Amino acid sequence: MLTTIEFKGRKFIAGLSYFLFLVYIGLAAILLFFSSYRQAVRFGRNEAITEYNLVPFETIMRYINATGYINTSIVITNLAGNILAFVPLGFFLPLLFRGYMKFWRTFLLVVASTLLVESLQFYFRVGSFDVDDLILNSVGGIIGFGIYRIIHRMLQAYAK
Repeated sequence: MLTTIEFKGRKFIAGLSYFLFLVYIGLAAILLFFSSYRQAVRFGRNEAITEYNLVPFETIMRYINATGYINTSIVITNLAGNILAFVPLGFFLPLLFRGYMKFWRTFLLVVASTLLVESLQFYFRVGSFDVDDLILNSVGGIIGFGIYRIIHRMLQAYAK
């Protein structure tokens, strides 16, 4: 998008956007693979057992049904956190890379990225493979793309 609309300060905004995208990728990698929580998950389990969920909405419903039994902040953190974690990816891809200005390309890369993250977490035992995380992360990517589209339309209207 930054290459399709001419405005004052475009180069600065583009540079800042690339920098923020790299910071996002770095922070996401740390949180998803190297954080103290992930290491506690890895070393707190029996190494012979790895967890996974291939049933759509099973984990989501488990969290929703447990709201009366566990702290609501845990439910919100897990569900909203999985959504929010991929909002920046859905936003930055079309913003920075012309090939991802189409919804389906961005959506497919978000799904592929989530699938890769879930698979790596499962393989390295720093998390479980959960299809619900794939669903929630994809929703986050869609929201990010929607935010991009809104801003893009506003800038197009402003540029006219």
